[in-house]
Amino acid sequence: MSGTRGNASVASTAATCPEDRDPLDIDTMRAAVDRLLDPDAVPETLPPDPAEIEILTLQLRGHLELLLPEVEDTAKRLPRSSIPRYCALACAGEARERLRTGPSSRFGGPTGHARRLARTLNALLDHWEALTGGAP
Repeated sequence: MSGTRGNASVASTAATCPEDRDPLDIDTMRAAVDRLLDPDAVPETLPPDPAEIEILTLQLRGHLELLLPEVEDTAKRLPRSSIPRYCALACAGEARERLRTGPSSRFGGPTGHARRLARTLNALLDHWEALTGGAP
């Protein structure tokens, strides 16, 4: 991904000019999800330590912030009665709620929060791929 994608002014410009958006790096997003949700995929890998959880959380939040407007814009182009539109927008709403919340000791602390973000990103990626056929 481009180093300027995380810049807030670039993100706001991207929201108004879809043709100027950089393609999403789906593989990088999936790798971040897998790091938290699929530890058995690489058995010799140790669980993330607290510092890595913090980095992964920031990365997941950034991925969600990039992907959300893409999914919402694409879903809104579908007919209002479309089930894929409804499901994608519901997932986007959940993603926005996840971005508003922080870690809670009641729900697994920072690791639990990071895993919830990863599950939400995974679902949003699935919707994105279903809406676009996997094409950026």
